[in-house]
Amino acid sequence: MVLVKHSEHKAVDGPADYFTGNVTIDSMFQPEGDRSYSSAIVNFEASARTTWHTHPKGQTLMILSGEGRAQIEGQEIFKLEPGDVVWFPANVRHWHGAAPDQAMSHVAITGESNGKVVDWMEHVTDQDYLGKGV
Repeated sequence: MVLVKHSEHKAVDGPADYFTGNVTIDSMFQPEGDRSYSSAIVNFEASARTTWHTHPKGQTLMILSGEGRAQIEGQEIFKLEPGDVVWFPANVRHWHGAAPDQAMSHVAITGESNGKVVDWMEHVTDQDYLGKGV
């Protein structure tokens, strides 16, 4: 057993290259040994969001608080609420973040493939973020 005390991790600001708005990322654990996935708590202020991106092994989000949004390219935008669990399959282009008027926090669990957990792409435009479907 390995115990990682919460006091041992440090939240960092989400880089502007990969996020729009104010985001903090609190890495819980990284792939190590037989564990081929990582986890983080990600906090999005209102209207903050990721860029478009994919994950080589997919990603699971567990919404902790607030209200969020998520979209797979070509599909409707979905509203996310506490208790919701979202699965993005491997290599599927998507984004996620907070609602326009409310912050959101989620746990992200992401699989690793050949040392990589994410492929970041371009920013989600305001028009796409505020699109139909919610």
